Amino acid sequence: MSATPDLPEAELFTPEFRNDPYPRYADMRLAAPIHKVETSAGVTTWLVSRYEDVEDLLRDPRFVKDYRNALTAEELANMEPQPEELKPLTEMMLSKDPPDHTRLRRLVSKAFTPRFIEELRPRIQQIANELLDEVEQRSRAEGEPSGQRRMDLIEDYAFPLPITVISEMLGVPKEDRQKFRQWSNTAVSSDMSVEYAETLRSEMRAFTEYLRNLFEEKRAGPGDDLTSSLIRTEEEGDRLGEEELLAMVFLLLVAGHETTVNLIGNGALALLTHPEQLQKLRDDPSLIKSAVEELLRFDGPVQMSTDRFAAEDLEFRGANIQRGDIVLAVLGSADRDEGGFAAADTLDIEREHNRHFAFGKGIHHCLGAPLARLEGEIAFSTLLSRAPHLKLDATPEELDWRPGLLIRGLQRLPVAFG
Repeated sequence: MSATPDLPEAELFTPEFRNDPYPRYADMRLAAPIHKVETSAGVTTWLVSRYEDVEDLLRDPRFVKDYRNALTAEELANMEPQPEELKPLTEMMLSKDPPDHTRLRRLVSKAFTPRFIEELRPRIQQIANELLDEVEQRSRAEGEPSGQRRMDLIEDYAFPLPITVISEMLGVPKEDRQKFRQWSNTAVSSDMSVEYAETLRSEMRAFTEYLRNLFEEKRAGPGDDLTSSLIRTEEEGDRLGEEELLAMVFLLLVAGHETTVNLIGNGALALLTHPEQLQKLRDDPSLIKSAVEELLRFDGPVQMSTDRFAAEDLEFRGANIQRGDIVLAVLGSADRDEGGFAAADTLDIEREHNRHFAFGKGIHHCLGAPLARLEGEIAFSTLLSRAPHLKLDATPEELDWRPGLLIRGLQRLPVAFG
């Protein structure tokens, strides 16, 4: 068998793959270290799925995040200008290489230190309790018996908790937060159709227009929030330009809730379909930290890394990769690789030395990891203590998963509780 077999793009977008990609990941790991995909847009993309290979890829400086660092001056000159509304997708920190990445990360990193995040614990706990209070009040108003109450765990809990936290950090008005759900879903989609391209431009235009208006409001009346702080940084000449400011707030809003929404949703489903692990956590709440790490590994919210580009012609795991080719780390596959974890397909909330890839590795390791971890710990602990008889209100086969390769998450998660 070839060391680099082709993988049909269509296989990555079937309902079977979307609902449960892990058997296909196992086949990929067994077949070859790296797989080549020719996309419908004519772009050569390589998928790396084994644990050791993913770790090496994420730390290899030959693969860059800024596509411009993989092109010659002549190629750059011949490119069509990028639409103005799409600039946040390429100017954000996640799409930068050193020294720009280093500078941008330093400007915002103080807001995501473990110590600063820990100070948010009381507020996050308050939000979690208020959300469950609202569910109980609604259930009583609708006449649901106390032992047969229902909710959509995504809509009622997993989404509003992290979007409230990151919005408060950034100083976004409460009434505007729901808008970010649609904008975010569009931004992280893997759809490559012409229709999607138009939708993306339209949604991003609305998103950037909103943020520019928000910046004007903050400049006129700055507050004690992260957006105001970043604006002050820009005005003090600390090398944060207007487009970088736009891209930074865009990234924080999207990444600041997407990971946690799907950590809570995917994690709750994993526990509910593994009742022995759920009971173990109920019996010993001190396992919450290791449980969150295992839920991140077992069915993580980020299935693939964002694009990396080969900065030169090179060989990687037997594949001859050309300068400019896209290389993706399949994080969800690496986290189920027996080469990285014993009994990798088994959910074990007591797993030790859990070196998963849910937050990436290397210089692009997720800045918001401490926040996501804390939100996950509080969300699960509060849910299990206040809903002791929580159970699925649908079969796993009836659940719908969001389309796309980057983010793995449920559209809805109906549950019943006492």
